[in-house]
Amino acid sequence: MNYFSSDFKLGILGGGQLGKMMLYSTRKFDITTHVMDASNEAPCKIACNHFTLGDLMDFDAVYNFGKQVDLLTFEIENVNVNALEELEKEGVKVYPSSKTLRTIQNKATQKLFYRDHGIPTSDFTRFAYRSEIEDAIDNGGLEFPFVWKAAQFGYDGNGVKMVRQLSDLDELPKGECIAEDLVPFKNELAVIVARNESGDVKTYPVVEMEFHPEANQVEYVICPARIDDVVAKKARAVAMSVSEAFQHVGLLAVELFQTEDDEILVNEVAPRPHNSGHQTIEASYTSQFEQHIRAILNLPLGKTESKVGGIMVNLVGAEGYTGDVVYENIEQIMQLEGVTPHIYGKKQTRPFRKMGHVTIINEDINEARRIAEDVKQTINVISK
Repeated sequence: MNYFSSDFKLGILGGGQLGKMMLYSTRKFDITTHVMDASNEAPCKIACNHFTLGDLMDFDAVYNFGKQVDLLTFEIENVNVNALEELEKEGVKVYPSSKTLRTIQNKATQKLFYRDHGIPTSDFTRFAYRSEIEDAIDNGGLEFPFVWKAAQFGYDGNGVKMVRQLSDLDELPKGECIAEDLVPFKNELAVIVARNESGDVKTYPVVEMEFHPEANQVEYVICPARIDDVVAKKARAVAMSVSEAFQHVGLLAVELFQTEDDEILVNEVAPRPHNSGHQTIEASYTSQFEQHIRAILNLPLGKTESKVGGIMVNLVGAEGYTGDVVYENIEQIMQLEGVTPHIYGKKQTRPFRKMGHVTIINEDINEARRIAEDVKQTINVISK
């Protein structure tokens, strides 16, 4: 099929920063894009060929949008899967598939999938209601501490909480959830796997993630991860086994724990470009965003090796600031060697909102990490 400078239409559900960065590649290849998002301020709006305002959870909105395009992908999991299923039945290609998305959308279903496929993951219990957790604690079926996760609609640290005592449950939503055993881990790692329709598969190098203690958001992504080769090989192998189980088409970001005794456990996955791959824009031969486009269009997959060590720093709204965004000291960080800011185009900041990221590249990953710390201390995302 001819995708380039043709009448082929690629649809993207979700108009956020991930979609915007995908559009870097579609514009490079001159592929016509249609994007739907619920916000008129969506970052994608300036970069796609056609923009549709619509609710991603609304069956009719997703279905009608999908009928206008030849192939549909998404940059966010919270979309109406029933509409995707219907579109697939009617011949619209949807990648990753509705089946993959349906399994991943619900954290409980996702964990059961790992268990059924022999994929290593932490032990967990599924609860239809939060009140059942209290019963399980009372009768000794569940012990503190554990990790509570909402079964659906969690993102960016929302929908996840460490529960150390009964009162920690008070503020949490009442619906379906899981309680996961707390894993004593050395590192949080991630591997992005790309797979096209022909079944060609490639993995990116293992990255290491450092998290913000309060916001439960990634602060730094470090590539390559500072781990033994043996552990890195094991991490890539586990990620490949997850990809194999899903038979997905597109990107699958696999978040992993490296335990104290160097076992690898799957935490969760995302069937799309992911925060743990942003450094690939500057540091890799093929960015994760271009790779996603290549994979869903069944084009040859690009080279996944890094050209250079890369670190990504998330730019999130500073606490205490809400309103029109100002990037304080951005010129200062741009004076540093190998530093590139990516600003997502969200005009309004609020505490911990993802507003952009900064990539730091350097032959020496430890030097890159030192510069990343400078970047983090220098730039501030505040409001007027």
